[in-house]
Amino acid sequence: MKKVSLVVATAIATLSFSNAMARDHIEIVGSSTVYPFSTVVAETFGKKTKFKTPKIESTGSGGGMKLFCEGNGIDTPDITNASRRIKKSEFQKCADNGIKLTEVKVGYDGIAIANAKSAPKFKLTRQAIFLAMAKNVPEVDGKGGYTGKLVPNTYVKWNQIFPSLPATEIKVMGPPPTSGTRDAFAELAMEGGCKTVPWIKALKKTDKKQYKTICHTVREDGAYVEAGENDNLIVQKLVASPNMLGVFGFSFLDQNSDKVQGSSIDGKELTFETIATGEYPVSRPLYMYIKNDHVGKVPGIKEFVSEFVSASTWGDDGYLAEKGMIPMPADERKSFATAATTLKALSM
Repeated sequence: MKKVSLVVATAIATLSFSNAMARDHIEIVGSSTVYPFSTVVAETFGKKTKFKTPKIESTGSGGGMKLFCEGNGIDTPDITNASRRIKKSEFQKCADNGIKLTEVKVGYDGIAIANAKSAPKFKLTRQAIFLAMAKNVPEVDGKGGYTGKLVPNTYVKWNQIFPSLPATEIKVMGPPPTSGTRDAFAELAMEGGCKTVPWIKALKKTDKKQYKTICHTVREDGAYVEAGENDNLIVQKLVASPNMLGVFGFSFLDQNSDKVQGSSIDGKELTFETIATGEYPVSRPLYMYIKNDHVGKVPGIKEFVSEFVSASTWGDDGYLAEKGMIPMPADERKSFATAATTLKALSM
């Protein structure tokens, strides 16, 4: 009898613990760039449906993946946002922890290298960005070219790189290494300029690891200032320091167009249209990853995803486009909407 009572008591305690652990709201982490878009969808979803408004935390793409891939437990996030595609190492960690996930590309964004409107607008090239931001740069040969050696970056002012640039101090504020924006800045802007140096470009075929180290490693002497996962802070700092440049997503530039302006890069202005057509050279896709095992355990996940991939949300005339997200072409939207609504598990 005592054994039966003990079993019943244990079952009740377990059930109570399970109920205590269950959540009545969706939890989302990840990219600071996707955060404002996801927040708008969450607020709309909370108003339109019987479900609670999802809780969203801006942790950066890398930080979000780390939390998301910890396991299937209800104490882990249901969705993570990313301003770059999931890395193979992150996917493997998720797989090792028994997580099946669905990948949804949600749109496109451009990376702004911006300054205050009170200062002259910058006309940059990817090569100038690389030479200004890299920890080590190619040695100048004195004849307008480069030697085959690297030297520590000693550029202090922009006009030391190219005379056409302003004679102002090189000071750039941007996100930390956990940010997808930082990853994209390194890959699209810095590497884009890095490979204009022939001998470094050749390294990609012979020593990919060294090539990536040269092209992606940001200087640590104070020229680049980490702002954490807070794009609003960068905008505030730019207004207070007109000679400083800041790195953040197009949506923040769009929302603060009365205060800051985007630099042109390789002769292309940063606009909604140039990102949509692919003309602007520093643009990237944005993603959402859904933890399939949580669907049915946490209320509203399928419904929230359906709201995100509806035409009124991410379509050409959807409310996310009004917030600065660049919509995908119709065929791409159709493909990812199908993956999202059927919870098609990603394989890599």
